[in-house]
Amino acid sequence: MVVLVPFLLITAVFSRITILELSLPSGAGGDNTKQQLSIEVIVREKGLEIGNGKQVLARFPLLKANEVELSIDESGEIDNSKLYDLELLSDFLIKIKEKYPAKTDAIVLMEPDIEYRALIRVMDAVRSTFVRQSGEEGEGDVLQQVVLFPDISIGDAP
Repeated sequence: MVVLVPFLLITAVFSRITILELSLPSGAGGDNTKQQLSIEVIVREKGLEIGNGKQVLARFPLLKANEVELSIDESGEIDNSKLYDLELLSDFLIKIKEKYPAKTDAIVLMEPDIEYRALIRVMDAVRSTFVRQSGEEGEGDVLQQVVLFPDISIGDAP
């Protein structure tokens, strides 16, 4: 008992209380007729899907192996990350960006067995793309980088 009282007094002095501030949506909010758009790019073994959080908007199957120049990595395995149709994905995301120019965030969800290379390639395609624009007379076409959705969150696919 003699040891317990001084110990409790000492620990009471050194203990601190930390308060975390959270911003939670209010249940009794006013008119919130404008809903937030959620852009989800789901990387699956069979291809890519684009959804809005509630439904799938588009599906892009894998390209055939003869349509893509496959390469072999350091370990001797074929790089399957090039089979995803990132050009079609970028074109679809450009259309979404034209409708919602202020939107900067997107969610990339992937299945468990997806290679890291494929995830990085898809994230790069979601972040930005190159668009061919006609240059001035005599110059030809010019590639211009277009920023799409630079704020990317990643997670597991449902």
